[in-house]
Amino acid sequence: MSEDLQLEADRQVILDGQAKGGLAKFLAYTKLSGPGWMQSAMTLGGGSMGSSLYLGILAGVSMIWVQPFAMILGVIMLSAIGYVTLSTGERPFRAINSHINPVLGWSWLLASLMANLVWSMPQYSLCFAVCEQNLFPGIFLGDGILSAGTESTEAGKWLVSIAILVLCTLVTWSYGSGSVGVKIYETVLKSVVAGIVLCFFGVVIRMSMVGDGVDWGAVFSGFIPKFNHLFHPSSTFDSLLNAISDPAARAYWSDSIVSQQRDVMLSAGAAAVGINMTFLLPYTLLGRGWDKDFRGLTIFDLSTGMFIPFVLVTGCVVIAAATQFHAKLPAGCIVSNGEVQVPPRLQKDYQTILGEREAAGKAGQYDFSGEPSLAETELAAVLVKRDTYDLANSLQQLFANDKGEGGRFFSNIVFGIGVVGMTLSSISLMMLISGFVVCEVFNIPPRGWIFRLGCLLSANGAFWPLIWQGNAKAWLTVVAGVFGAMLLPIAYVTFYLMMNQETLLGKERPTGVRRVVWNVLMSIAALAATGAGLSAIMKKGGYTGLGFAAAYIGLVLVVQLMRSSRKAVA
Repeated sequence: MSEDLQLEADRQVILDGQAKGGLAKFLAYTKLSGPGWMQSAMTLGGGSMGSSLYLGILAGVSMIWVQPFAMILGVIMLSAIGYVTLSTGERPFRAINSHINPVLGWSWLLASLMANLVWSMPQYSLCFAVCEQNLFPGIFLGDGILSAGTESTEAGKWLVSIAILVLCTLVTWSYGSGSVGVKIYETVLKSVVAGIVLCFFGVVIRMSMVGDGVDWGAVFSGFIPKFNHLFHPSSTFDSLLNAISDPAARAYWSDSIVSQQRDVMLSAGAAAVGINMTFLLPYTLLGRGWDKDFRGLTIFDLSTGMFIPFVLVTGCVVIAAATQFHAKLPAGCIVSNGEVQVPPRLQKDYQTILGEREAAGKAGQYDFSGEPSLAETELAAVLVKRDTYDLANSLQQLFANDKGEGGRFFSNIVFGIGVVGMTLSSISLMMLISGFVVCEVFNIPPRGWIFRLGCLLSANGAFWPLIWQGNAKAWLTVVAGVFGAMLLPIAYVTFYLMMNQETLLGKERPTGVRRVVWNVLMSIAALAATGAGLSAIMKKGGYTGLGFAAAYIGLVLVVQLMRSSRKAVA
């Protein structure tokens, strides 16, 4: 069947389902879903994995609400850009430049590309961490041919990174080969997402069946938003903090925990729906030939194909990390004769944490009295950044049989495959977005060699060994996430303006109660994203960063005034 005939057949399925309503509508939408699953494969990447891991480590299940909350706001804004795109048939970048403000249009495009360049690195580093520590430790660790003792050689890092790049390039380039390539690409991603959900869901089901199980009451309570984590450490740290007798030292460690909690909250929110995801959706919708008859399907697709897998997977990772690590000393850590002994693999990060405490004292930020106490060194050990290796190893005993056998396969292999699936799908989609961006700059369709070469822009992630030297490779996802939080308000504010622009939407602009509902929901999402963005800018750039943000807003307003003046004269 030709593309045009298939599109009309799909349209008829939707119209028939809408006419019958109920189950018929649900089945019709389920049959034709696609772009939402691509968004799901994008968001279920290293960023979500790393953020979920550290949410569980730092605050237990009490911050499990952060990612679903951010995802709900993201679904609202993605639904808005989907509504505008399908109502007008225009490519969003061109529409923003023509009807809103070219500064916002170019900012959205460039910020999406920048987010790709930054986010691609933690995908590669996390994928390598899993290969090194979970899937093939015999090669990369111990006496392996690519081992350098407690970690892999540089050659091992480059070998895995290049292999990932080649594989993802071949898969992504299939998208530019026409409608058959698009279907193959989307089918592969659906299968990957389903596999990821099964892997992590299985982990938590098993956890609930052994030992003390999972405190499901605390889990469900954790879905209630608690914004006090922005200002206070998780209450489970109280006993560890109260054991520190020096008030200045106690204040330092409290501030340090809060700072990490803020970073992880910002990272988790940005990883749920990043600005690059907002660029992906409209171009995949247009690539399928969809129009306004498909608006309901798009919202359904985002609410199910993206939201449900995301909440299941991230929730499972938070639960697993919280159960195994939260407010606990690392495995192999011993407190003896008034000192803390940390395993060699975690020693570097442990010393870094104590070094930061010493530097804060020398800088006069805190009035410490002497060397860190035993209570402080214990807390420092608790705060050592775990990695995928630690999580998988901690799960090993849960999957062992009565003889203690078989645990490694399920804890390391199944867990590892789930994480690799997350990272590879995200890498491929970032390459796809980069190709869209380049084609949009040149105003050409996303196919051919321009598209393929554009995909390689985000191949910079394969060079992560030159940039990231930290022990906990998963923590790079948090660093990237804070950067992503700075960019997201650009997209959210722009989409809010688009939904209210009469010259763009014309008679398709929502009216009456529908317009009020859209505006209320989008206002909440835009304000939340702006607050998170300003917080990230202030944390990393201080008043200088806020100055740049103010200058950017000034530029947008100046260009808007100039456009208004020209329209008035015309």
